[in-house]
Formats: sequence, C-alpha cells, structure tokens
Amino acid sequence: MARALLRITTRCCSPLYAPSSLPSRLRSHGLPPTLRFPSLSFSASAASTSSHGPSSGKEEEEDDQGKYENYLGMTDDELMAQCDMGTFKSSGPGGQHRNKRESAVRLRHHPTGIVAQAVEDRSQHKNRSSALSRLRTLIALKVRRPINLDNYTPPVELLQILPLKSTIRSKDVGSQIGPNNIKFSPGMQALLDLLFAVEGSVSEAAKILGLSTGALSRLILSDDSLRAAANELRASKGLKPLR
Repeated sequence: MARALLRITTRCCSPLYAPSSLPSRLRSHGLPPTLRFPSLSFSASAASTSSHGPSSGKEEEEDDQGKYENYLGMTDDELMAQCDMGTFKSSGPGGQHRNKRESAVRLRHHPTGIVAQAVEDRSQHKNRSSALSRLRTLIALKVRRPINLDNYTPPVELLQILPLKSTIRSKDVGSQIGPNNIKFSPGMQALLDLLFAVEGSVSEAAKILGLSTGALSRLILSDDSLRAAANELRASKGLKPLR
C-alpha cells in the first residue's frame, strides 16, 4: 500500500514542463547553458496572493477570471524589490581586461523563481540594468496568464507588435514595435498568452488578431526567443514547430 501511494505521489508531483535549452540571444548574454527555467502558468488567484514587493495600482490587472500580478507593468524599482541580487566575479580573458571585482550580477525573482544575470560589463550598475532587462524578457517568455476567449480583446501591448496589415489594429496604435524595442516584451507575453489559450494553434490565433496564418508565423519567427517559446508550447501540444 505504501509503495502504491509513493508511486501516485511521484506522478502527481513531477516537475513542470521545462525547455531543453535557452534561446540563443539569451545564452549569448551571459546566461549559462546549465540553467533551466520552468514554464510557469499561474492561475489568477495564485498570482494575486503574492506578498513580495511594494503594493501599487500598476502591479495588478484584472480580467474575467480575477486578478494577476502584472510584473512587466512594474517600474524597475518595483521589480527589483521582488528580487534577490547577487554579485560575483565573471571568468574571462586575463590581463588588464580581466574582471577582478564582483561586478557580474545575478537576479532571482521571488514570485516566479526565474533567474537572470549579466556578466559582460565591468560596471556593476550596467550589469544590473542588463540583468533586469533580461528578467523582463524571461518573465514574458515563461509566465502565462489566463484568457477568456469568449470575450477576448487583445491588449494594446499586443496590438503594438502586430503588423500594420492586421484588421483589428487601429491607426492610433502607432507604428509597429519590433524585437529590439524594450516595449516588445509585454506584447510578446500577451501573444504567448493567446497561443497558450488556443492550444498552440497559430491559425486560430491569427483569426483572432486579424492576420493571415503566414503573417502571424512571420511575426513569431522574427524573434529567436519568441520562436523558441512558441515552438516549445506547440511541441507540448503535439504540433509541428514553426520554421
């Protein structure tokens, strides 16, 4: 009987689906390849109970299923308040350019457990800023928020990254935001939330966003991190990767 209970417990407590590798543009900026980040899917109620960090109106947004904490809507100071920061000496070439001080920075975000780091600069301040930017990207890639498809309206962050040919994109949204823009991460998160809600179907997501399947596929493939996250989601649903 005890062995049977142990087998059931082991199955129920297996780790969340985790990616086998990190996107190339994140690995190239100081994230060691041995790090693994779990795919985080927070229910509205679970996210709203987090006690970390200061309380402000921007931290939480409300949808039809409750509240969730809007990490990407936080200021840098608010997001840092939810993190543990560690410093260390980064390895590198010898000589006068060797980093002899603990200027490399590693951030661990308490609510999600996501870790981001930066090692490439000899300035701790610059590395802290770079690590925080990477943390925002990783949150966008890994934290999923619930969507009610029955009355779904794409948020402005998502509309801003859509091609101009989208039939639901109004003129007042402005020009399209690309992957190199710091505002791309919130839009990328919203797009992945939608893909998660439609079980990874690019064609279904494209209909909702007023785009052809090809146009949405090109948007996803325009960024290595977004492509990798979308393909991991599709693989978990038994779908072929986008190429």
